[in-house]
Amino acid sequence: MKIECTKEKLLSIVSKTERVTSKNPTLPVLSYLLLEVKNNNLQIKATNMDLGIEAAIPVKVDSDGVVAVLGSVFGNLISNIQSDKSVFLETIDGNLQIKTESSKTIIKTYPPDDFPTVPKVSDGLSFDLDSKKFIKGLKSVSFSSSLSGVKPELSSVYIYTDNDSLVFVATDSFRLAEKRIKITKNNSFFSILIPFKNIPDIIRIFEEFDGDINVCLSKNQISFSYEHNYLVSRVIDGVFPDYKQIIPNEYKTEVIVLKQDLLSTLKISNIFSDKFNQVNLKISPANKVFEITTKNSDIGENVNTISSALSGDDIAVNFNYKYILDCLQVIESDSVSLSFNGISKPLTIRGVSDKTFTYIVMPMNK
Repeated sequence: MKIECTKEKLLSIVSKTERVTSKNPTLPVLSYLLLEVKNNNLQIKATNMDLGIEAAIPVKVDSDGVVAVLGSVFGNLISNIQSDKSVFLETIDGNLQIKTESSKTIIKTYPPDDFPTVPKVSDGLSFDLDSKKFIKGLKSVSFSSSLSGVKPELSSVYIYTDNDSLVFVATDSFRLAEKRIKITKNNSFFSILIPFKNIPDIIRIFEEFDGDINVCLSKNQISFSYEHNYLVSRVIDGVFPDYKQIIPNEYKTEVIVLKQDLLSTLKISNIFSDKFNQVNLKISPANKVFEITTKNSDIGENVNTISSALSGDDIAVNFNYKYILDCLQVIESDSVSLSFNGISKPLTIRGVSDKTFTYIVMPMNK
């Protein structure tokens, strides 16, 4: 292998692929990147056996070849090269030489034949999705996924089609987020569970792309591709909970408040909250009071009254303030509605001008 390319282009695919590598004592090859030069392109592959990626850039080629290098070492080197001009890669005596106008580095390599294959999903359902809409859906709900792997269906993002919408749902059993995205094509049999741990890489790789991505879905895997970028993820074989039955159809108390006012108050609540992140929401429509209180026996107490439109019954209930704060980051409306059904029932949060997002959060016991 002997090639020349710009640092900018090389860094663009190294940054995409290097993060997919993993430290696995039983399979050390998963810590490596596979660099392959053919057809005037440099293609870099990485996999952790749960997620696989391929990305390619055009390069000036003197000779083809293939080599595996430690991802963390190669990634750190390329990101810290000072020169913005050409980078030369060449295999010498079985190692990889990286050369610029002012530096030369030799990296030891790994036998490329031991590198696992990045699977191709070719026998499943294939269709196109708008990248921006798809990434927005993932960002809107993924924070609600469970961090525990005890129930795989909860440590995932559930995606399905419903009439003219693509629906994204995630829950950790304490809160649930649903986002509906309008789509032009209805793939009514499109329903999958993508592992939560793969979502950040999917977002990172595709969020800057403005256009359609091709999606290919099989029973065990889903792939995403555009131009010279290809990503494949395992999907979870499980059944997502029938969540629709817990979304209330009517409410006893409602608060409409400016999102920024609520955000600012909850950030102050962070200072005074206890180890359980507990805040008390007190609503009294008759007295026109919406009050948020936090107490910490070691620090002090904070009470904030927020200007809002109130209706319904009086209520005082405790919540994990972080759960409420999380959803406010993805609501696009300037105002939000908080709808209550009693002290032991979940709180429903929506954007006033955006009905495509629904968030349910359970109260805390005192």
